[in-house]
Amino acid sequence: MAVVMTDPKVVATRFNETFNSHSESAIKALVSPNVRFIAPGGVRLVGQDAFAGYFVSWMKGFPDARMTVHHEIVSGPWVVQEYTFEGTHRGTLAGPLGEIAPTNRKVAGNGVQLIRIENDLVVDCRLYFDMIETLTQLGIMPIPAKV
Repeated sequence: MAVVMTDPKVVATRFNETFNSHSESAIKALVSPNVRFIAPGGVRLVGQDAFAGYFVSWMKGFPDARMTVHHEIVSGPWVVQEYTFEGTHRGTLAGPLGEIAPTNRKVAGNGVQLIRIENDLVVDCRLYFDMIETLTQLGIMPIPAKV
């Protein structure tokens, strides 16, 4: 019997909708048990729990967090998405130097994620965004002096 695979774009769209709905269990259901994940700040994770934990941390830190995809390219099992992340920092967020207490500041930034799909599950996710820009918007990084 032939296995019917879902279009990787459909799985990636479902993943983004799940992030926007803030559902930890739904995120875990969309990823392989051995999913690999990298993100800014030296984040290197393997496994459903670690992967979901990263995203849940952002969802708790930004309870109104939303990701909006603007451009998308599909090539074989890979989906590349350019997105905007927006949210208000109302909860504690794990940062590269430790926990960041709520600042109540709004954050908006662009990023790119590369997602590889196998057997209708995310097996690899690489997230790229400007951590300095995010920390500056939160008031954590000093604003550079103008020359």
